[in-house]
Amino acid sequence: MIKGTKQQAPRWETCVKEVAGFSNSQLYFQEGSLSNAIGSMYARTYFPLENKKIADEIEQNIRSEFRIILDESEWMDKETRIKAHQKAEMINSYMAYAEQILDDNLINQFYQDLELKDSSYIKNYFTLKRFISKYYVQGLREKVDKESWKTHGGAAVVNAFYNPEENSIIFPAGFLAGTFFQADRPAYMNYGTIGLVIGHEITHGFDDQGSQKDGEGNLINWWSPVSKKQYVHKTQCIIDQYSNFTLDIDGEEMNVNGVNTQGENVADNGGLKQAIRAYRRMIEKHGSEPTLPGLPYTQDQLFWLSSASIWCSKKRPAKLKNQVLTDPHSPARFRINGPFKNRPEFAKAWDCPIGSPMNPVRKCEVW
Repeated sequence: MIKGTKQQAPRWETCVKEVAGFSNSQLYFQEGSLSNAIGSMYARTYFPLENKKIADEIEQNIRSEFRIILDESEWMDKETRIKAHQKAEMINSYMAYAEQILDDNLINQFYQDLELKDSSYIKNYFTLKRFISKYYVQGLREKVDKESWKTHGGAAVVNAFYNPEENSIIFPAGFLAGTFFQADRPAYMNYGTIGLVIGHEITHGFDDQGSQKDGEGNLINWWSPVSKKQYVHKTQCIIDQYSNFTLDIDGEEMNVNGVNTQGENVADNGGLKQAIRAYRRMIEKHGSEPTLPGLPYTQDQLFWLSSASIWCSKKRPAKLKNQVLTDPHSPARFRINGPFKNRPEFAKAWDCPIGSPMNPVRKCEVW
């Protein structure tokens, strides 16, 4: 197979993904699907609402840091910077889940016309598709509510998103777990993980695609010609840097496609910069936390180790090759080494001499 899979997934896994809408990602994001019901079940069981407050505070600090970075971006003219600030201020954040999905009455009302039975999978599938189609037809003449809980109730997914049409960032509760976030962890770990991802999604609003839309999600050029030229120049540095990253896949040397992956690479670099700076600013106010017992690492070093850990993965050669050829995301090792080598804070934390692989003389950044 194209991804090197040796056998089919077990039946239970296939069925669970079908119900949750994960086997067809478009089904998960469709209003009227089962994502709100599954999200409600997940949120009640696995994600206390008080954990959301900690994640919300990190998000606010990251967003504040991005605004400071905008002010420091001297390559932007005043008019473009003002519009960039306006867009940044208009970003809506959806952290964990909308509280409405915990309301049984709302959930029951939402699904009152949907009846599924355990007698036939294919009948259930078509019943759900009809329910979704009817849901959309009934709202055809209604004004779109971009902030509706019905749109953002899917809590049970391990991913984060930027929606350019809504100018929104979404972090479902299923994502705020494991490696990415734990409410009781030290800040240097959470800022290195979820802080990086929050900054990543914010930066997507200002990457090669997101930058083409304004704060309302409209396809409008809000850039002055001079600032746009400077933006393209800074992005080209990222493109060239990543295009020179190579990896050996079953004896075949392949280069990262710097053009295809530029949006994600810009977001990775911007998110990391926002995260380390927001963390530093936080400890200036509140002081440092204790290091982890039994480990010979400083708080700064633990930030970088935590940040790198979220990309820890293993892929079959066929899937890795397919990613290099088609995926807008760089392979995991370059999502670590690429942004890290561009941050002087990393070189200082690990005493990397200037000119070494992880502390090059020429560093790239856009935001």
